[in-house]
Amino acid sequence: MPSHATSLKLRAELKARIDAIAKTAGTSAHAFMVEAIEREADRAERYGKFVEDALRAEREMERTGVYYAADDVFRYMETRAAGKPAKRPRARSWRR
Repeated sequence: MPSHATSLKLRAELKARIDAIAKTAGTSAHAFMVEAIEREADRAERYGKFVEDALRAEREMERTGVYYAADDVFRYMETRAAGKPAKRPRARSWRR
C-alpha cells in the first residue's frame, strides 16, 4: 500500500513524551505515532459501527415492539461466562 507524507505540529512537551516512550519501547517516534493514529482510527470506526448497530436495533424494537429485559440478558451472559448452561432470555413485548 503506498504511503503519503504528512506533517504534524506537536507541542514540545508531547514530542518529548513520545520520544521517551518510543525509545523505551525500542521503536522510533514516527512508528509510535503511526501506530497510535492507526489504533485511534480503528477505535473510531468500531465505535461508529457500534452506534450504527444500536440505532438499527432501536429501530427494530420500535417496529416490532419486542425487547429483552437487561437483567435477564445480564443473568444469561454471566451464567454462560461461568460455563454453566443457561436458558435464553424470553422476548417481551412493550406493546399491550
